[in-house]
Amino acid sequence: MQYYKNIFSAGALLFSTLICSCSYTGKATKRLLTEAEKSAPYDIIIVPGYPFENGQWDRIIKGRVYWSKYLYDKKITRNILFSGGAVHSPYYESEIMRMYAIALGIPAENIFTELKAEHSTENVYYGYKKAKKEGFSKIALASDPFQTKMLRSYTKRRVSRSIALIPMVVDSMKLIEPAMIDPIIDFEKAYKANFIPLKKRESFWKRLRGTIRGNIDTTAYR
Repeated sequence: MQYYKNIFSAGALLFSTLICSCSYTGKATKRLLTEAEKSAPYDIIIVPGYPFENGQWDRIIKGRVYWSKYLYDKKITRNILFSGGAVHSPYYESEIMRMYAIALGIPAENIFTELKAEHSTENVYYGYKKAKKEGFSKIALASDPFQTKMLRSYTKRRVSRSIALIPMVVDSMKLIEPAMIDPIIDFEKAYKANFIPLKKRESFWKRLRGTIRGNIDTTAYR
């Protein structure tokens, strides 16, 4: 998780183009965005969640929510699906992101949530299954460059080759950064009662398997 926090500069929400060899380069993200614009609109984008802690959104959450808003405002997608359960903190990640998205002006009727996912791979799998169940067919994954590239192989090989990839573009985010705000939300509405952190519910090896392949419930969202 610390790696994700380092993806942003300490003083501003400016994304790095070359964090490591596992991240999409700035050139690659622009190419993928151009491809998405040509294929737009998508029915829905899947946006993976991130733990909500200390009563305020992390820069990772902020980045992913604002990227989804950018894609919605540009009419690259008609709808947004945030995916993520209460994993490392007692708040449903997807519900927290939904609240922020609504506070930023995205219509509630265009936002969907998926509450089962506890790993990045599950965000894609369950997000895709939930989107299909809702009747959507043209689907994309939208996240930061590192996570998007990390999930590329899993997404194409184990979920669906039809899922497009739309990682964040640094230059696009820089343009909207001056207008970014930090809205106040009633985050307690996303609180999960009787919460037990994932590390206390699963062994290290099970969590590792989940990170690599997902502890998938194949009956979900049928």
